[in-house]
Amino acid sequence: MKAGFWVAPEDAEDTMTILPIGVEEEARKSISLLATGEGEALAKACPRVRDMLPKIVAALESQRAHAQGQLFDLTEFSDDEKRLISGAIGEGEVGGLAATPDGVVAQIQEAVMAGLWRVRFTDADGKLFADYLEVSSLPEIARRAALANCRPLKIGAPPEGVMNVMPLLQEISARAEAWKEGDPTHTITFSLLPMNAADMDFLQKTLGPGSVKLVSKGYGACRVHSTGVKHVWSVQYFNASDEVVLDTLEIGAPPPAACAADEDFEDSAHRLREIEEAYFS
Repeated sequence: MKAGFWVAPEDAEDTMTILPIGVEEEARKSISLLATGEGEALAKACPRVRDMLPKIVAALESQRAHAQGQLFDLTEFSDDEKRLISGAIGEGEVGGLAATPDGVVAQIQEAVMAGLWRVRFTDADGKLFADYLEVSSLPEIARRAALANCRPLKIGAPPEGVMNVMPLLQEISARAEAWKEGDPTHTITFSLLPMNAADMDFLQKTLGPGSVKLVSKGYGACRVHSTGVKHVWSVQYFNASDEVVLDTLEIGAPPPAACAADEDFEDSAHRLREIEEAYFS
């Protein structure tokens, strides 16, 4: 087991497979496919991709972090068109999974351009039924899934040996209940609290698991999990040895560690425009 609020069960696999469905390893390497003769031929043979890229650039230029996202449907694109899109946008720092109560799972992967996301949906039988690009700070499905799987916070009787978990749970309950869109995030840092193993175990069981799991690989690894309580997120930072160096709960909007900011969209528009002009014009 690992230290921290989120603890993997014994013998459980602690990593997530976040490779989007059907993407060849070759196509994940940013613009490497485009730099080949095959990529050049695909660029000429796929007019829908050529037509879509300038529209994505324009969407990135106009997007703001708190605005509704803009979607570009790839569901009916051919395998070659999807390979070309994958080669053009690459794979960025943030990826993960979001599950809904009806068994639908969304695989989320940020592009090399922050604020541009590939989102793919599979049904309860594992069949892919939707595939699109989204320009947003964080895909809408991650926000919705985090809320759809929440339940009211019920605080039971504490077990023997706890120290400070009960007042902490009361604080979490009050903050989560009062938070509304636009309010600042409230952060609880466990390294600043005298919490023993019994406290952490009861806290984890009381909040419960959520349905959104994201990993950010920028500036050191960061793992962002929703919990079973509305607006409460576990955010953990790791060093190169995969040890937790900062363990927090954030009460509020989806954590900034997993989200694109306003300045990211402008930079991403510039980068994608360069790729579009170099390989598709």
